[in-house]
Amino acid sequence: MAKETGRKLIAQHKKARHDYNILDTFECGLVLTGTEVKSLRQGRASLVDGFGQIDAGEVWLHNVHIPEYSQGTWTNHSARRKRKLLMHRAEIDKLIGKLQETGLTLVPLQLYFKDGRAKVELALARGKREYDKRQTLREKQDRREADRAISAARRRSRR
Repeated sequence: MAKETGRKLIAQHKKARHDYNILDTFECGLVLTGTEVKSLRQGRASLVDGFGQIDAGEVWLHNVHIPEYSQGTWTNHSARRKRKLLMHRAEIDKLIGKLQETGLTLVPLQLYFKDGRAKVELALARGKREYDKRQTLREKQDRREADRAISAARRRSRR
């Protein structure tokens, strides 16, 4: 059997980029049980309520929902258990220093398989306020309108 290569997306937290200013991202491995991996291979997971936390020098992922494996027996996992993340010591030390600033949090952005191994993209983020979200939406809409106007002008000039 050939070894799996490339990157296969399982789940992503689309609203995270809207709700948070992303300062830095990290790729982390996950410590999973067999039934969790099988459930992820079926493409079932939700990152919506998930967050990262550092406890005694280790990084943990909380509230990420990986549903129970349908063919699992008594060995099945609980859906929202906390899962250990695998990171380099230097990255963890960097995170510990940054998280002491107020208002910063760890948010999972994506859950994916990379070369057959489950990975999570964890972001160091600062929560946006309501007016920041509105301003970001306004800027995005202005950019879109400007692009439309430019492309319409180009179409008119070709005729």
